[in-house]
Amino acid sequence: MKLGSLFDGSGTCPLSASAVGIIPAWASEIEPFPKAVTQSRFPKMVHLGDITKINGAEIEPVDVITFGSPCQNLSIAGNRKGLAGEQSSLFLEAVRVIREMRCATNGRFPQIAVWENVYGAFSSTQGEDFKTVLETLWQICGGGRLRSSI
Repeated sequence: MKLGSLFDGSGTCPLSASAVGIIPAWASEIEPFPKAVTQSRFPKMVHLGDITKINGAEIEPVDVITFGSPCQNLSIAGNRKGLAGEQSSLFLEAVRVIREMRCATNGRFPQIAVWENVYGAFSSTQGEDFKTVLETLWQICGGGRLRSSI
């Protein structure tokens, strides 16, 4: 299996995945220091840079995509603007990359998407943001609108 890591930070997802035999193929990160950390740990991993400039149809398909999209607007320590906030709205960029890859591979890749976030993501905008995350990821897989509310 191969892994792609969006909003990679210092590579905790690739590090964890490699411990169980999953190969870190590529990562997206814009901050220099965290990127340097993953480059030293995984010199063969491709660094794609800014997520807003990535086309999921044009990068190597992977089995697993992990992403911990910016959380400042969801966190209880943040401004609580939710997914509408400037940083946390980047969640939609990860969704776009996943959709593009799935479209380009006829739904074959990625098979798994893992979203990691902060305490407060569940309660942001009275649970509506978390519901949006679940619905959006469900729809990528061809599901309809979720019926139950959070």
